[in-house]
Amino acid sequence: MTAGSRTAAPTAQTGAPRRGGTVWLGTGVILLALNLRPALVAVSPLAPTIKAASGMSSAELSLLTSLPLLCFGLLAPLAPRAGRRWGLERTLLGSMAFVLGGTALRLVAAEWALFGGSVLVGAGIAVANVLLPALIKRDFAGRTGLMTGLYSMSLFGGAALAAGVTVPVGTAAGLDWRTTLACWGFLAAVAIAVWAPRARAAGPVPRTGARAVRGLWSSPLAWAVTLYMGLQSLNYYAAAAWLPTVLESAGMDAGQAGWMLSLSSLLGITGSFLAPVVSGRRLGAGAIAVLGAVLCGAGFAGLLAAPVGGAYLWMVLLGLGQGAAISLALLFIVQRAPDARIASQLSSNAQGFGYVLAAFGPAVLGASHDATGSWTLPLVLLAAALLPQALCGALASRDRLVAERPRIRPQGE
Repeated sequence: MTAGSRTAAPTAQTGAPRRGGTVWLGTGVILLALNLRPALVAVSPLAPTIKAASGMSSAELSLLTSLPLLCFGLLAPLAPRAGRRWGLERTLLGSMAFVLGGTALRLVAAEWALFGGSVLVGAGIAVANVLLPALIKRDFAGRTGLMTGLYSMSLFGGAALAAGVTVPVGTAAGLDWRTTLACWGFLAAVAIAVWAPRARAAGPVPRTGARAVRGLWSSPLAWAVTLYMGLQSLNYYAAAAWLPTVLESAGMDAGQAGWMLSLSSLLGITGSFLAPVVSGRRLGAGAIAVLGAVLCGAGFAGLLAAPVGGAYLWMVLLGLGQGAAISLALLFIVQRAPDARIASQLSSNAQGFGYVLAAFGPAVLGASHDATGSWTLPLVLLAAALLPQALCGALASRDRLVAERPRIRPQGE
């Protein structure tokens, strides 16, 4: 496939909401997005408690974060197929059922259930990760910047909730760590209740929806989008998995360390909303991608120099930088695809390869800490990964399409 023209020709799409239903559909998208981080991020502030209760090593504990990321990557290619077969709405409803089931399984007092629940959560999030950008491309074609900003803002909002309230709420309610983790299933239940009417009302899947896209792996632009997604995900998840532990090892108490991660996520809300809205108006997307990497680099450098004394400033820098990065990664998927079908496949490619790459982040950081007994090397590795991230962001920001006339084939071919 070759790069296409700068402007995609409009295509007829099914399922576009009427004006009266746009706000309700947008609310549903936000609720779905709110569920894509809490069940995963909630492990981080509870990591010291889980480690003490289970006797896991740092590398073993990192699997609770890495396993869902592997699901994001390995199961992403299945999401477009599921969407073509059952429709975006029904498939997204099923993804929330997986998240709810995974959080409930963590209640079982067995190590296999803890890891099994993480796999189920990862499977549900993997599908929603891929299909929500396609839904935005299809139903909000004229508001992609705004909806991508709201979507990515919701991702960070969910992460902020999980990082900030998991330990305090569990402590105040007298809950053990398993029950505390499982409580995040309530948010998935709310999303299911709101999204179910939309799924029931969805019409039959059009015949064109059963056709698969191929050839994106030959597009350099698609590779730039894919690598940017993977590198910024590696940066975010590796930092989120170990940031509270880094701060605790420097002398900060567990509650405040969890609040620091929450503060970073709260600032990420601002960065994730502003980046796609401002992009193309005041700053180019490439410049924002480089700026986001610089902010994260400054935050990691600060954690090396004064982890506790300057913690608030480092969290501000990391939050703004990481928020801008994830929002741009999602925006690139939507903007570089000419229609929703190709957006779904590009999202699958980017998140499939990208999250497999990202899954190594928490494990590598945990292993390097175990090997050196210090957090210096892990933070240096995170900072070094920002260089290729900035380069890929600049390449992905080019105002072109990944395909002008995509080749299609029947699903079973």
